[in-house]
Amino acid sequence: MVNVGDYNNLKVLRTVDFGLFLDDGNEGILLPKRFAPAGAKIGDEINVFVYHDGEDRLIATTQKAKARVGDIAMLRAVSVTKQGAFLDWGLMKDIFVPKSKQLSGMRTGGDYIVKLYIDEKTGRVAATEKIETLLSNEVLTVKEMDEVDLLVYRKSEIGYVVIINNQHTGVLHFNEIYRDIQLGDRFSGYIKKIGPENTIDVVVGKPGYERVEGETDKVLRLLRESNGYLPYNDKSDPADIYSFFGMSKKTFKMTTGKLYKDRKIIFAQTGIKLIDD
Repeated sequence: MVNVGDYNNLKVLRTVDFGLFLDDGNEGILLPKRFAPAGAKIGDEINVFVYHDGEDRLIATTQKAKARVGDIAMLRAVSVTKQGAFLDWGLMKDIFVPKSKQLSGMRTGGDYIVKLYIDEKTGRVAATEKIETLLSNEVLTVKEMDEVDLLVYRKSEIGYVVIINNQHTGVLHFNEIYRDIQLGDRFSGYIKKIGPENTIDVVVGKPGYERVEGETDKVLRLLRESNGYLPYNDKSDPADIYSFFGMSKKTFKMTTGKLYKDRKIIFAQTGIKLIDD
């Protein structure tokens, strides 16, 4: 069984001048020569992405797709027709978004958040911009402190609505953001809190002291790169701390407090100093 619109490990069935045929249980799927690994031979197993070419034939590639079936991602429109739009998903053939699956019409050069699916009529991979009904928090597959994949979906009054693991929605609150955020950004985060009616709050990086464990190494590295002294302390402006360290003042104070407790630094009148090993 070959999963269309996804990665598959397939064995080389036979070789031809223009590429390799990979075993799909039938006549084989072509992996064009330009995408075939050098020296590949019959029996070798190759990880490939499988989709339909312009003539509706299954074809394999070693190119990396920007998204696969089931994923939600931001993709750019490269052309628009009366029937729909074509988005760049990193492969030779662009992915199609039917007019009926668009929210308010797409334009060439625009970036759109879509979900990839298999069209029931054609069996091809297609995309839809109508994803609201495909997301649900009714039955959660995550719990507090889980590491999750986050996609920034839209801005709200309290923060950014994010899509969690292509399934649920949550909120990244403004007071938890310490970096530039753009719609369509994808990054790892953690479930901070699950509230009434399965509302979800998320954070970028680990909450509380688990986050500090990762930040201590950064502060120590910056100290070493600055001859053991940095002119920042708990009286420094939060914006200055974020600009230099990439963390909130609260996290900075927690981090330096831990380093002080571990006898890695001392607090000077105007900053922090590294204790010699």
